[in-house]
Amino acid sequence: MAFHHLLEWLPILLVLSCRASFSSAARATPSSPIKAVNLGGWLVTEGWIEPSLFDGIPNKDLLDGTQLQFKSVTQQMYLCAEDGGGTIIVANRTSASGWETFTLWRITESTFQFKVFHEQFVGLSSQGDGVVAVSTDPGQSETLEIVRNANNPKRVRIKAPNGLFIQAKTAVSVTADYPESTSWGDDDPSVFLMTIVSTLQGEYQVTNGYGPDKAPQVMKEHWSTFIVEDDFSFISQNGLNAVRIPVGWWIASGPNPPKPFVGGSLQALDNAFTWAGKYNIKVIVDLHAAPGSQNGNEHSGTRDGSQEWGKTDANIDQTVAVIDFLTARYAQDPSLLAIELINEPLAPGVTLDSLEKYYQAGYNTVRKYTSSAYVIMSNRLSADSTELLPFASGFQGSVIDTHYYNLFSNQFNGLTVQQNIDFINNQRSKDLATITRSNGPLTFVGEWVAEWEVNGATKEDYQRFAQAQLNVYGRATFGWAYWTLKNVNNHWSLEWMIQNGYITL
Repeated sequence: MAFHHLLEWLPILLVLSCRASFSSAARATPSSPIKAVNLGGWLVTEGWIEPSLFDGIPNKDLLDGTQLQFKSVTQQMYLCAEDGGGTIIVANRTSASGWETFTLWRITESTFQFKVFHEQFVGLSSQGDGVVAVSTDPGQSETLEIVRNANNPKRVRIKAPNGLFIQAKTAVSVTADYPESTSWGDDDPSVFLMTIVSTLQGEYQVTNGYGPDKAPQVMKEHWSTFIVEDDFSFISQNGLNAVRIPVGWWIASGPNPPKPFVGGSLQALDNAFTWAGKYNIKVIVDLHAAPGSQNGNEHSGTRDGSQEWGKTDANIDQTVAVIDFLTARYAQDPSLLAIELINEPLAPGVTLDSLEKYYQAGYNTVRKYTSSAYVIMSNRLSADSTELLPFASGFQGSVIDTHYYNLFSNQFNGLTVQQNIDFINNQRSKDLATITRSNGPLTFVGEWVAEWEVNGATKEDYQRFAQAQLNVYGRATFGWAYWTLKNVNNHWSLEWMIQNGYITL
């Protein structure tokens, strides 16, 4: 090639060389297999991990997202949003299901807004004292007070905004016109038996439960004590080389996130990077809670169990902005290993099209700041585990995250110790092999735990179960991460499992 032609081609050759080099580096597995632990329950609250965090909340069983049913003591029937909402409230159901279930939005420790099946809110009719569920934008007219009997908190009255109490006059006449006085007897049509169907204990619940005055203090104490520098020392000394840190979308707002969330988790994440650098630990930043909630679970920061993420472009754009903030902040930190774009989106509420649209934008955002950090794409729950492979294969440095639990499904009920271990060695091995392709994204078992549905298992049983998972998940080309480092439930705590000889790495 002539020299002047070489000069013309040199820029192109350099670009192609860089692309080839980057592609090769990105496709390679990490320099050492990722043996990680999740720091669950720290920067995204999950009440089951640390229940004591909720102890100081008044009426802590009536937090945002709590689902309630009310049975009239006089009618012996359940309150019901007729047609699931959009019309009157009645008291004529002998049993309770969806239309008879009311989801709380907590306003104060005793006042609430009641959301019904079709997402309207209970309130006073525009004319008179009738009780209806028609508003989709709740305000003062939809703010109700739950008054509990001091001797029996399941026995309640519901005070309407007009100062009077809701009563079941007849099966089809529910009005807000009963006076203050009551004997709480079975002859009082304003008395209801309240059943708590389900509760949520996430970040929204804990911060809104404590309120704007107390929540900042409570959360700051939690963030500064639940995970500390000594934990990173423990991690580095026990065969682990990475942490996966779940964060919520509000972290990108720094000290002033939207209410009821409170600032401070960003400083805690900064601390984690400092400790990671000191103890040679890599960090996976995992967007565990996306705006609007990607799965309706408490760990997604949801208010009431609704799943709204991905339904609008604005929602996706807001999430991309969070990824932009996090990557820009930590891209130059040598401890950053990967950004996980979203945790456990749930199908069919999250469509594949919306998810891929987000993953494309999120990946591009990460690459604005770093060519070396891996970009992790989480599989949708309740979907084909291979559905992302064609898409993710087109991205350099991409990783597919899958979660494996011998829990949360009837298929594990009644299995023996050996049957559970056989399931890991056979089915989970097959599952992992199915998504591990030579020309595809790397594979990551981002969550697993040595817990199961077996009752009365011995320490040796747990050791064998844990070792089987370590053997199989060790074949993941990116690595694995145990859920979680600390937990009041011993087998869910890798710290406890290591200290007590159940797991050895």
